[in-house]
Order: sequence, then C-alpha cells, then structure tokens
Amino acid sequence: MSTAADNSCQDPFKALKLIPKEKTGNVLTTSFKVGVAVILIFSISLALYSFISGTARPDFFLWPDRPNPTLYMSRLNSDQSPTNISHIAFGLGGSTGTWENRAGYSDLWWKPNITRGYVFLEKNPDPKAQFKIQHRVSSDWRRFRHSQGSESAVRIARVVVDLFRAELPNVRWFVMGDDDTVFFPENLVTVLGKYDHRRMVYVGGNSESVEQDVMHAYDMAFGGGGFAISYPLAAELVNAMDGCLNRYHNFYGSDQRVWACVGELGVTLSREPGFHQIDIRGDPFGLLVAHPLAPLISLHHLDSVKPLFPKQSQVESVRALMEAYELDPLRTLQQCFCYHRKYKWSVSISWGYTVQIYPILLTPKDLETPILTFKTWRSWNDGPFTFNTRPVSPDPCQQPIIYYFASLNEEDGANHTLTTYTNSLSKPLNNCNRDYARAMAIENIVVSASKMDPQDWNQSPRRQCCDIDGNLGHGTMRIRIRRCKHSETVTVRG
Repeated sequence: MSTAADNSCQDPFKALKLIPKEKTGNVLTTSFKVGVAVILIFSISLALYSFISGTARPDFFLWPDRPNPTLYMSRLNSDQSPTNISHIAFGLGGSTGTWENRAGYSDLWWKPNITRGYVFLEKNPDPKAQFKIQHRVSSDWRRFRHSQGSESAVRIARVVVDLFRAELPNVRWFVMGDDDTVFFPENLVTVLGKYDHRRMVYVGGNSESVEQDVMHAYDMAFGGGGFAISYPLAAELVNAMDGCLNRYHNFYGSDQRVWACVGELGVTLSREPGFHQIDIRGDPFGLLVAHPLAPLISLHHLDSVKPLFPKQSQVESVRALMEAYELDPLRTLQQCFCYHRKYKWSVSISWGYTVQIYPILLTPKDLETPILTFKTWRSWNDGPFTFNTRPVSPDPCQQPIIYYFASLNEEDGANHTLTTYTNSLSKPLNNCNRDYARAMAIENIVVSASKMDPQDWNQSPRRQCCDIDGNLGHGTMRIRIRRCKHSETVTVRG
C-alpha cells in the first residue's frame, strides 16, 4: 500500500515542502548555527590539544610528506657556528626481538637531553621495559618489493626517511646505525666538523673483511659501523627513496639499498677509518691496539667477538673503555710507541685500552700493523682484510706482555691525564730469557699525556711520540706521551 507520506519520504525536496513556510527559515538558521558551533568546538579542541602536547600532533592530523627543505636550508646556510652534538640526529635500526638485549650498549653512550634521535622498531616494545632512547614504529615498509635479504632490510633502509620526517629542529647530520652500534659522539662531532654540512655528503666506512666488501660493495658505508648523511642529501633521499627501493629490490642489506639510492643522486662515500663494522671473528685485540690514526667513532658486532677486556662481559668491557673515553675522547685507542734503549724493549700504547711490552726490538711498521688475533667474518679465515696484518709469534717469549687499562686521573687543571695499566698474566713464563723476566717484573704502567686538541685532526694528523722513564722501581714503568719534535723520528737502534 502506498500513501502520500510514503512517497514524500523518498523525495527530500517534497519532504521539505511539507514544512510550513514560516518555519523553514528557522530550521535553516538553526542548522547553520549548529554547524558553526560544531566547527568552533572542533577548532578549539584541536588548539588546546596542540598547546598541551607542545609540538606533538594528534593521530588524525596527517604528517606532511616532507618538511619544507627550502626554508630550512636558508636557516642552515646562515648558521656559521661549528658543528656540535645538538646538530646530530641518530636513527638506530632495531627490532623488538633484539632491542631489549642490545639496549645495554646504547645506554653506555646515549646522554638524555643531549643526544637526540630514536630507535626505529617494527612495533611497540614491551611497555614495562625502560630504555634511555625513545622508540618510534617504522612507517609502512611492506608495500616495497624485496627479492633478497629480509623484509626488515627495507624497513631499516627507510630509517633516514622516518628520522627526517620526525622534524627534529636544527639538524645538520642524520647518523644511522644498528641497535647494537656503540657510537663515540664527541669524536663523531669532530670528524663531521671537517665537512660542509650545507652540501650533499655521505660519510662512513666499509667492512674489514674483503669477502664482505666483494659481496656487498667496497665504496659502501656499512650500516652497523654507522654512517652520516648531511641534511641536503637527506632531503633529496626522502623525495627519491621510495621509488629507488623498488628498483634495488634484489639487494641484500639496508645499507646497500641506501648506498644505491645515494649513488643515484651522484654522491659517493667519504671514507673515515674511525667507523668500525667489526666484520671479524675471534679476538678484536690485534685490530684495536693498532687503531688507525683517526678518532674512534663506532664499534659494532661486539657480541660476535671476545670481550675487549679479560674476565669481563662485553658490556662491562665497553663501559671500561668509555670511562677512559669520557676523560679524553680524541685520544681513545690512539697508538704511539717508544723504546727502552737499555733493555731493548719495544713499547706500544693504545691509550685507554692497553700497553704492550715486547722484550725484543720491533720496527715502527711492525708495531703499527695489526696482530692477527682474529678471523674473517664469513669464512673464519686468516684473511684477506682491507689492511695488512702480522701473525702472532709462535714463540711465547717473543709475544708481548699485555697491560690493560685499570684506572685514570686528571692532573694540572684537567688538561693532563694519568692512566694506569696492569699486567694481565697471573704467572710468568719460566723458560724465557732474562730480558723477558725483567719485563714481567713490571706490574703497573703509568702513562701521562695532555688532552688532545680537536684541531689536531683538521689536517693531516701526526702520530705522537713518547718517552720512558729510566727508573723502573717498585715494579712501575712511567711513560710520557707528547707531541713529536719537528724533525724527530721513531727509529729502532739496537
């Protein structure tokens, strides 16, 4: 059955005619007022939310695709101040499956309210767990192709995009690493300060194992060791990354994908030897005691090698190294060597880590060549590496006596340091000669040094020299590190 009322309900214009003319205007006016009121309430609520939460944005307020780099670059170009830690944003790639166990490493170097950045995870971690570094959930990565490597490689490759879009203020450099990368931030500042952050710059280091460089790339910054991207390069990557990732779906790692996308922008790697991927197995001792003449910037893969210090866990070892680092960051692991002329000993210092006494004379070239205490990353072979190595002597009496860092002090108005190193052997070798026994009688080595100046690294650096005090009383050797004289050489004289 059909009625006029039923038909009117199907036609909104006819239904409107049923309203008396004198009431139509009132209805429209009331509807308009209600609409205005709703909009006003929504606007006030949004303003209050923004005021309360500072710079945070509500979930329903969409992030822009990218910050405005043109406006930012104008401010960047006008700021001529030296680079400092506030100009760096860190983006660590991690996962909830590893982060809880690895966060102990980042806790050693991260300084809340000083160091800035995030660890990017695939989902929110356990809310009960407490970490120094704030986390963020990576933006959608599953829409990208990947035919090699894991899905997480695509996600971690996009950390630079997610970090850029976080819009941290006053950033000059975006520094990427893994959730187990140990950074040495003050040294990173010194190294990045050499570069013009207003240009497109890509800074990092490659792998120690040649097999890894062959598999991935020689001119690629390996992500675990960390790499830095200047703001102008990051701004271009944000615009190009998504399409680029699909073109390189056959690449294995996240760092290889980033390298390919950077290459499409015409930018090549600026190598810095202080970034350490630690693509080695076994004992890293031989590598670290012959650190290149460059500031220590990072260490990675520490769970895959023996602890740096004996009788300590790896986290405890890094904490001990950090103790020395906090006193004189730029000198940490810096090597110098000198000779005890009377007893014909060779002494090598790796500041903040070890002192070695060889009861024989070795040339400076021998001392600066890493001892082969480690194997290659993938095949566990004796090489090849991207640097020369020398074998461990099969004769225990020609192997060094090792003294590990034990304590430190500041002196002379905090411009000088005293570090003490103690013998790691509990029992001497009885079948060695008298020179070896005399060296073994030394229980402690005290090293004095002035703190290193960042300006020392602005141009071609020079290894420093040292002097050994002839008095070896009370089982203590004293060494003074100093700048080499103008024409001074470190020469073996038998």
